[in-house]
Amino acid sequence: MCGICGLYGSAYSREELGQRVLKMVGTIVHRGPDAQGTFVGDGVALGHRRLSVLDLSPTGAQPMRLGTTTVVYNGESYNFRELRGELEAAGRTFRGHSDTEVLLQAYDAWGIEGLARLEGIFAFGLWDAARRRLVLMRDRLGVKPLYYALSNDRVVFGSEIKAVLAGVAVDRSVDDQSLAEYLWYGSVFEDRTMYRAVRALAPGHRLVIEAGRSRIEPWWRIEEWLANAPQVADSREAASAVRIALDGAVARQLVCDVPVGIFLSGGIDSSSIAASAAIASGRRLASYAVGFDYERGINELPKARRVAALLGLDHHELRVEGGALDEVIAALVKSHDEPFGDAANIPLYLLAQALGGAVKVVLQGDGGDEMFAGYRRYAILRHAGLWQMWPRHLEKLLRAIPGGTSARVARLGAAAAQGDAAMRMALLLTVETLHDPPEGMLEPAARRRLAQNADPFAAFRRCGSRFHAHDPVQQMLLTDITLQLPSQFLTKVDRATMAHGVEARVPLLDERVAALAVGLPATYKVRGAEKKIVLREALRGRLPDDILDAPKTGFGVPYEEWLRGALYGFASATLLDPNFISRFHIDRARLEKALQEHRARRRDRGFLLWKFFQLALWSKEYLS
Repeated sequence: MCGICGLYGSAYSREELGQRVLKMVGTIVHRGPDAQGTFVGDGVALGHRRLSVLDLSPTGAQPMRLGTTTVVYNGESYNFRELRGELEAAGRTFRGHSDTEVLLQAYDAWGIEGLARLEGIFAFGLWDAARRRLVLMRDRLGVKPLYYALSNDRVVFGSEIKAVLAGVAVDRSVDDQSLAEYLWYGSVFEDRTMYRAVRALAPGHRLVIEAGRSRIEPWWRIEEWLANAPQVADSREAASAVRIALDGAVARQLVCDVPVGIFLSGGIDSSSIAASAAIASGRRLASYAVGFDYERGINELPKARRVAALLGLDHHELRVEGGALDEVIAALVKSHDEPFGDAANIPLYLLAQALGGAVKVVLQGDGGDEMFAGYRRYAILRHAGLWQMWPRHLEKLLRAIPGGTSARVARLGAAAAQGDAAMRMALLLTVETLHDPPEGMLEPAARRRLAQNADPFAAFRRCGSRFHAHDPVQQMLLTDITLQLPSQFLTKVDRATMAHGVEARVPLLDERVAALAVGLPATYKVRGAEKKIVLREALRGRLPDDILDAPKTGFGVPYEEWLRGALYGFASATLLDPNFISRFHIDRARLEKALQEHRARRRDRGFLLWKFFQLALWSKEYLS
């Protein structure tokens, strides 16, 4: 993995391009601590920070050139050996053995459409001087990030927003649609960022500038996988296919020239990867797990320890304490460049930090829930029709009962009973409710403005229309893959690990696993309250049944408890800062009440407060 950046525009002199790209590449040193390179051409400049994991020799250095074409590349192409063999058979010769060189040769041989043959996790900028064509391209599922600001024939891009902000002066005003989505879900969807002028290149898309014109277009859509769904006779054959695909994915993702480790939670996703890796690696791999200081919280260390012992891994553990997190939380704000509401980035950040450069590549379990239906909402949607009989008055009665369980049942029931598929999916994805929307923390005028300018459910409406032909479970799976996976979970993994120059690979999102999983019917994934059925069956005999059949727990970061105790002082001071209150037109009295209710355990306001806490930290760092 690496960090890339660049800018294009005829108004810039070569000297100015060189100065700007050096400033940009300086903001992403953490993504590639091993080397730096830049290229300056006529109206274009490219920058690269290298994390050397494949072809450690100078022949793997970037920017890399072939004839009049130059590329800066972040990521891995897992089928590069196959493509290289095909290109060599056609008479092409190679200087080194990097996948970056394969990309250049593929473009030279097959053109821009040939780049669609890449399989893996990647984002790159390619400059074709002969055609005066700039191509920005991002992988199918959005594992690797790519941001840009586009104005007429000028574009500035980078692996992180900070590189874009360093390249040119852009409008940093807050995008209303993004703010509305963030308040509801803790992340921003589709191609938006919190900055009005900065966009994320959508997964499976490319931005092409040539002949003074720009176009953004999909080079891949998930419908391709759906149209070529695998034909399996029964669930047993499906489980066998999943096991074979997972073994193959892990084997090809173990290919690199540096040691590989595993982030192990003890759950089925990371354990499945560890089992395949133990078979494929031929060596003893290191595994890493994390625990927390909140004694009533989820503790998966015993499970992770047991799986590691069973598979013969070299196991390591880290303990996270809420009282030592102020600096980490502040650092993560700078890593994300925009507010981010998923506190699971904290243990990932600390795990990557703990590696201390000893391990550059880790295998990570993200994607299993979206591919194989691991969340409770999928089980709920398995009986979507029955939920239409939910008594509307029951929600009010349940909300009146003290305790978190009744409130949770009220929320889930009200969400599942929605007649509109888009609203149902959106409300199942958040703990926020129509009864008490998060905009309630704003002053009345600010609430009205946001209601006029934004729709927090817009992205779900588009997915609802796009996937309307599928059953409710499949609709939700496809929507999660399209929206939440790239915008929240993969963003979390990338920023938390790359902050310390660690490359995270996600075998459960390998094309050969994902294409198979997406095409399997929902009945193979969820039945009654049982989830991830086909993945569990694929691993019978490899992992103990009590590991496979244990209920899902997730990372279980106890940020709600930290906000009551270890982080209360830091959070309350940040939230009640007059600058933040005035900038976002916060209703101070309501925010103070939420803080008090949460601390006194009268009401769980953890997620709401965490989102506003992150928003306030970002505002102070980037908007002041």
